[in-house]
Amino acid sequence: MRRGKQDEKKAEQERLQNILLDMLKEDENKYCADCQAKTPRWAAWNLGVFICIRCAGIHRNLGVHISKVRSVNLDSWTAEQVQSMRVMGNEKARKAYEHSLPDHFRRSMADHQMEQFIRAKYEQKRYMMPNFVYPRVDVNDLPKAGQSITKHRSTTAATSLTS
Repeated sequence: MRRGKQDEKKAEQERLQNILLDMLKEDENKYCADCQAKTPRWAAWNLGVFICIRCAGIHRNLGVHISKVRSVNLDSWTAEQVQSMRVMGNEKARKAYEHSLPDHFRRSMADHQMEQFIRAKYEQKRYMMPNFVYPRVDVNDLPKAGQSITKHRSTTAATSLTS
């Protein structure tokens, strides 16, 4: 690969990494979408959620047909993967995937119970919002280098998730 192409690819990865890191600073993404652990550094990009390392392991066990896990810091990301995270994020995902979760539900810290909850949530879709449609992912909606993500939030998310 030519030096110019390598530099271009590296700059693109840095841009995508910065978008993800900025997203992790948002209040909705400061906690794992599943167990509420602080400072998640993993993501299930096809589901649009930031998760902790423990829940990432559980998500990996679900299989890639359900959850596609990546490290925010250690893995390379594509524009499509990052945009998939941007159109959801933990708050919108919670509204979709935990729509009918009982108000009295308490998240267990026990691994086995957490795995049961995650399977019910994503694999069985037990708490899913009826007729939920995942927001459209358009990589052209990604902010350009140096552009703030909060000023450039995608408007493609389903309106039922924004209210």
